[in-house]
Amino acid sequence: MKNDLISVADLTPEQITGLLDLALELKSKLKQGRAEPLLEGKTLAMIFEKPSLRTRVTFDVGMAQLGGHAVYLGPNQIQLGKRESVADVARNLGRWVDAVMARTFSHQTIVELARNAEIPVINGLSDLEHPCQVLATALSLREKRDSLDGLNVVFVGDGNNVANSLMLLCPRLGMNFVIACPEGYEPNRELTEQARLFAQRRGTTIHILHDPYQAVKGADLIYTDVWASMGQEAEAEKRRKVFGPYQVNGRLLESAKPGCLVSHCLPAHRGEEITDEVLDGPSCMALDEAENRLHIQKAILVSLMR
Repeated sequence: MKNDLISVADLTPEQITGLLDLALELKSKLKQGRAEPLLEGKTLAMIFEKPSLRTRVTFDVGMAQLGGHAVYLGPNQIQLGKRESVADVARNLGRWVDAVMARTFSHQTIVELARNAEIPVINGLSDLEHPCQVLATALSLREKRDSLDGLNVVFVGDGNNVANSLMLLCPRLGMNFVIACPEGYEPNRELTEQARLFAQRRGTTIHILHDPYQAVKGADLIYTDVWASMGQEAEAEKRRKVFGPYQVNGRLLESAKPGCLVSHCLPAHRGEEITDEVLDGPSCMALDEAENRLHIQKAILVSLMR
């Protein structure tokens, strides 16, 4: 039976730890000039319905560093579900390539790709989850903290795909999760219940609050993202007003514990969800996390394709 990475919930805590360990090993070997062609002769199809910098470059470069090859399939080349059904695209790609990474609007598109492809499918981003991003968050925290156990991760902003995935990830690694968001912008309800079950088993906590200053008390990491994601442009002005009090700025950071880290999945709307002072400050690990997208995704590719 093939393996996919559609949701953080697909991974056991042991599998997540294994991916982090492998990513650190691959990163160390690359820095020492000892990279191995672990995926020589393998091909990854990359399906993009949305523009991308980090996802496009890191998967493409990652495959090259592993000795394989990536094929970029942009929105005008496939037109998933329009020019050809998602199922037919999946069945065709399964005859030519060794794995598929898809960055889509609808999460159901990735689910359907995985259901119909006989090769691994990786969620590069959907409207529901962003597993590769939050695994890079965990990798960055592993490098900066002695242990992940008991850390308090606080997401400030919209209960979007990154928030959903972080909420699922934290209890798997022994971390507590808090989100501070306006009423009506909470994370996905079904995933919240799933995360609470994970937390109950691990002895950690999941909290949904509406006061950002209360939420960040005791925070080890404050995470934020844009207030209006791709596809929500029509709501941008309304969201700017609703989310104004949820800006990650110097004043908010002062309410967290000393040494608290900050991150953002990028791209950032500077001056909206986060200020230049914080994004460019010494507490921010956003660029380290962006770099670690390369290394954790290489670990994912090796685990699924080797």
